[in-house]
Amino acid sequence: MDEIRTTIRRFLTGKLLASGLGGYVVGLSGGIDSSLSAALAADAVGAEKVLGVIMPYRTSSPQSAEHARELANHLGIETREVDISPMVDAYFPEITEGTRLRAGNKMARERMSILFDIAQETQRLVLGTGNRTEIALGYTTWYGDSACSLNPIGELYKTEVRQLSGILGLPESIITKPPSADLWADQTDEGEIGVTYETIDGILRQILDQGVVSLQEIEAAGFETTDVSRVVSLMNRNAFKRHLPDIAPLGKKPIPHEIEVEE
Repeated sequence: MDEIRTTIRRFLTGKLLASGLGGYVVGLSGGIDSSLSAALAADAVGAEKVLGVIMPYRTSSPQSAEHARELANHLGIETREVDISPMVDAYFPEITEGTRLRAGNKMARERMSILFDIAQETQRLVLGTGNRTEIALGYTTWYGDSACSLNPIGELYKTEVRQLSGILGLPESIITKPPSADLWADQTDEGEIGVTYETIDGILRQILDQGVVSLQEIEAAGFETTDVSRVVSLMNRNAFKRHLPDIAPLGKKPIPHEIEVEE
């Protein structure tokens, strides 16, 4: 974990320096992922260069905003609060059982839109908050919470996020509460996915890190068939979220990352 912390610190410092901008802006949900991203940024470039944005919807748990403020006070970072209710309600005057997933996606995209606007205003980079577990499963909103300028925790599994958060001394109230996107009352990540993060991460380590693709071998490592099937199904169904949109192939050369014109 010390090596991981050092690598992320160098990553955040180097990317900010290369950008020529003044700092980072991060959406603070009151959850552990955004809290860790903010903490790592403050650790790397200084709390004065990190701006946390709290963006509740009218049905969001008040505790989420309270935890976001607690985290900001703990780190000593500046915050802004933007109520996204008017933007979402203008499109969804009523959220029903049939539209709540769409409305949740709208909220995620609205929040990211606000973050990029504030980043433009304050000349900062938007800090990502998605972990490796969420990215692998596609448990994100495409161009919503998955969008960012860069991501410091994208190679940390959820269980590693908890571990590093403890090492950095984040508030216990944030570390121990059940992970939730807070899209509707009593919603939790593990309840929605149907598998605990500890089990998901164990399966992902087998598949992604050790290259095990035999169901028998994964079962022999102590995992249930139904859990493995659920994880693999989500990975395959949401694979498109891990890539930029497909472009029709016409045989042209790829556009290079950077161009240098010789005199």
